[in-house]
Amino acid sequence: MTALPPSVPDAPASVPRGGHELPARLAGTGAGAAAAPRTPRRKRTRFVLGFVGGAVVIAALAITQLSASIGYDSAADENADAVAAASTEKTQLQGTSTALKAVADSAGLILASENEAIVAPPEAEQSLADAVTDAQDTATAADDVITTEIVSAGEKPVWFWELFGASARLEQNTDDALELTDDLRAEANEVTGASDAVTENGVALLAAAGQATPAFEAAHISARNDAVIGLRDAAADVIATTIIDETAVSTYAALQTAAAQVVATENEELAEKAGPLMNARLEVEAFARELAPGVLLEFDWAPIVNGAGNNGSMGGYTTWWWDEPDRSVIQLSNSVAEQWPAERSRALVAHEVGHAISVKCEDMYDSSTQDSIEKWATGWAISMGFTDDANGVWAYGYPPQSYIDAAAGCR
Repeated sequence: MTALPPSVPDAPASVPRGGHELPARLAGTGAGAAAAPRTPRRKRTRFVLGFVGGAVVIAALAITQLSASIGYDSAADENADAVAAASTEKTQLQGTSTALKAVADSAGLILASENEAIVAPPEAEQSLADAVTDAQDTATAADDVITTEIVSAGEKPVWFWELFGASARLEQNTDDALELTDDLRAEANEVTGASDAVTENGVALLAAAGQATPAFEAAHISARNDAVIGLRDAAADVIATTIIDETAVSTYAALQTAAAQVVATENEELAEKAGPLMNARLEVEAFARELAPGVLLEFDWAPIVNGAGNNGSMGGYTTWWWDEPDRSVIQLSNSVAEQWPAERSRALVAHEVGHAISVKCEDMYDSSTQDSIEKWATGWAISMGFTDDANGVWAYGYPPQSYIDAAAGCR
């Protein structure tokens, strides 16, 4: 029997048995071989999805921010337009309202005039008073609308959540501004209407007062020429008035002052003519005015005129002006009134009126010499049918027929 060699203990596992040592991945393929560690696929997917999701959120926020900003800008532009329109209408209404108050104040001063010599018709005064009251009420209403606040856009917010809220407020403010614009325009129409009413009624009142002056003048026939001329000028200014303002108030006051002056000068003239000869003097003056219609005549009386007046003699002297209006001042001796209505007294007055009426016919005769002037006045008296030699024949001789014929065309 063959003897076996002695058994050798198993070598330690750590001692290589020969051959090459391979890495763990290649060292064995058996079931017991250990697998190499790997990064999990699920973590990588989560990272990608998170990154994409974040980008989407950021993009959405950016779009929201941009949309909010654009929306705000659009609302701000509309608000700016609405605010500008309302501001323009407010400024215009402030101007027209101020003008209305001025018109109403001026009309009120006209109505408040005291001691009026020329009184406008009561219905004209009442119509103007009603228009003034309406104007004052309209001005008050306009002031209430004018005080309404116009809200404009403030500083633009930064973040979209602020922008959305600010845009909504801007839209509401825009609606309010547009509504205010409509109210301002409507009130402006009311103001214009009230102003027109005051102007129309005020001008009508002034015109009525101006048109009343001829009757007033006729009622004060003995007033002095200068006062009557002043009244006529004032009446022309009043009638020409087309707006009611401070100038209209002054014009109306000037008319009343002129009318008062007419009354005052008439009273002075009548006081000078007072006495036993007063009625005869007034009859002489009325007679002279009938002979020269359209010519303003003023009369002065004295004991001696042009060197005559005593011992039954009569004297007269006339001054006239070529410029407008036609006017003259006739001086007569008291003896003319004493002998009135004798034919010789009438003839002398006719001679003086011949001088006075020449202002209407200055181109009808030669006024370069005193002789020609007296021939004209004498010829005019003769052409009117006054044949007593007090007509100028006694003092200046009988005039040529050519003067009488020419004077016959002067009426």
